Amino acid sequence: MKNFFMLFLLSLLLQGCANYDYPSQVVLGENIIEFKGESLAGEATSIPQVFSGRNTLLLFGYVHKSQFDIDRWLIGLDQTNTQVAAYEIPTIKGMIPQMFSTVFDDAMREGIPKEIWQGVITVYKDGEKVQKYTGNIKPKNARVLLINAQGEVTHFYDRGFSVEALNALRDKL
Repeated sequence: MKNFFMLFLLSLLLQGCANYDYPSQVVLGENIIEFKGESLAGEATSIPQVFSGRNTLLLFGYVHKSQFDIDRWLIGLDQTNTQVAAYEIPTIKGMIPQMFSTVFDDAMREGIPKEIWQGVITVYKDGEKVQKYTGNIKPKNARVLLINAQGEVTHFYDRGFSVEALNALRDKL
């Protein structure tokens, strides 16, 4: 019986660490899925409800190295004076990351100025749901998703930053 219990615990742990590749399920013109997160400022956030009434750009990152791609998008938006509310959405799936979410969030706060903590919304509990929706193949690439005032997806891109991709996004605004 003891061996069975240990085997059961081990299988739960391994399942929590399992990694799966999901293709994108995003459909332009349809509403974005609903999910919950928390800003680095500590505010619970329901997406897309919190963004209703305005165009909003969501930059999803699934691994630490996707920050490089997100930064290129943000710099490109700034350099072209693109007027859109943009939010970084670090999204981590799995039971183990949920258990250490405070540690991860504190580490992010150390590298992000406090005045922009509102613009970073971390997603843990719904992390797998979001990754299944946007796809997580090539996780270093940011998922760039533009929603309109009604929460409909009007633009989606997941192949890494390029000037051409930035211009295509700007054409949708």
